Amino acid sequence: MVFHRTAVFAVLLAAELVGYAAAATYVVGDSLGWSIPPDGGAAYVNYASQHVFTAGDVLVFNFTTGEHNVARVTKSAYDVCSSTSPISLATVGPARVVLTTAGADYYICTFGQHCALGQKLAINVTAPTTSPSPAPAPAPPPTPPSITPSPSSSPSPEPGGRVTPPAPAPAPTTPAGIPPGSSPSPLYTPPPTSELTPPPPASSAPIRTSYAAVFASMIICLLMM
Repeated sequence: MVFHRTAVFAVLLAAELVGYAAAATYVVGDSLGWSIPPDGGAAYVNYASQHVFTAGDVLVFNFTTGEHNVARVTKSAYDVCSSTSPISLATVGPARVVLTTAGADYYICTFGQHCALGQKLAINVTAPTTSPSPAPAPAPPPTPPSITPSPSSSPSPEPGGRVTPPAPAPAPTTPAGIPPGSSPSPLYTPPPTSELTPPPPASSAPIRTSYAAVFASMIICLLMM
């Protein structure tokens, strides 16, 4: 539990340090500071065009306390140098202003005619850029399932460690009446049944011959009578 809380605190601290490291600090007017510019409002217009401001950056207004101040105002108040109802007002220099949101920001000095003499600043604040998250690593190809060969059957050991061998295969059975060791005679195979051929019909020629002989004998007898 203690390690978990320490790890969370370290992550939050690192994130905060990264945020501070990413933010930039700008001194308004550079060497001129925050004062009445000698050449009118062109000095702060040029200054704003030379920098890119991002939400989270810090503006530092260097001025002498009691001689200047810095008020954040709306655009309409900026255009007419109105100090009525400013969004924020810093009276102690140097003043640090954190740029919290993206968009246009307007600042003026409300002392006397300082704003009309050019002590005013208009900047454009951009949104912070976020680094794209790295693409996820491709998933590894699926591992084919391993095929485990089925274990071969082996005689299971009996209690005591003795292994029972497998039972022998049954011996062939010898038919009854045949002495052991002698090969049985092959079974009788009947000869193939041949197709019975009926005997040829008796010749009618001898019958016809006997009838003729009898007829001839009768004629002879008649002639002799």
